[in-house]
Amino acid sequence: MFTISTDPARLDIALIHRYLSQESYWAKGIPLETVQRAIANSLNFGVYTAEGRQAGFARIVTDKATFAWLCDVFVLPEFQGQGLSKQLMQAVWAHPDVQNQRRHLLATLDAHGLYRQFGFQELAAPERYLEIRRPNPYGVPTAN
Repeated sequence: MFTISTDPARLDIALIHRYLSQESYWAKGIPLETVQRAIANSLNFGVYTAEGRQAGFARIVTDKATFAWLCDVFVLPEFQGQGLSKQLMQAVWAHPDVQNQRRHLLATLDAHGLYRQFGFQELAAPERYLEIRRPNPYGVPTAN
């Protein structure tokens, strides 16, 4: 039995930082202070075991009116294969702060199938989007 909560007091910041900085492909080397600031300024979702241990996480950067960016989504490897990603996405997109918004965005390398189940698709007008991309902002050594 798992629960999903937006209560920031329940978040295991050390676990989130460890996963993002060591295991994720998108935030390798991210400093703890950066994770703390990101969490403080986001709508966060924790997935918890019956014993209260954190098993997953997602956060949304949003103005709570027109736009939401889903990011930092993960389920710890030992809890994968139990449908938690789908449960997490259901909770995220059911949250009142992200209803009736004009645009929801995310970026993923390998979870397109999951997100398509929740209505995501390729950009309808990619020519309208611009970005500033810093592939290694935390200075993590990369393989040559």
